[in-house]
Amino acid sequence: MSAALILTGASQVYAAEPANLLSVHVLNEQTGKPAAGVGVTLEQKTEGKWVQLNHATTDNQGRIKALWPNKPAASGDFRVVFETGAWFASHQQQSFFPEIPVMFHIDNPQEHYHIPLLLSQYGYSTYRGS
Repeated sequence: MSAALILTGASQVYAAEPANLLSVHVLNEQTGKPAAGVGVTLEQKTEGKWVQLNHATTDNQGRIKALWPNKPAASGDFRVVFETGAWFASHQQQSFFPEIPVMFHIDNPQEHYHIPLLLSQYGYSTYRGS
């Protein structure tokens, strides 16, 4: 669903891109700064197995603004897997969690789903953000 903005007296119509269904944000709790360069995989549970839909890396603000692939939005069970062990290793730090899988259910594909991850070497927290 696209929204269009028509300016009175203007000869151009600007169409706004619809928001991506899914975004993530990773913050390093130890430093209070964004975690840039964290790999994140999106998977969907299909017939009892996890099937990869997309993979991306957090930007300099620790965000992936559009993790949903270029396909129609869907309901179902999904998970994002944050590749935290590799990220900590790249910063010459150890971590107890090599990966952090966060499973969630999409029941309304018209809504936006945001998954923040607050990360430290030996703990993490997450929630459904906005």
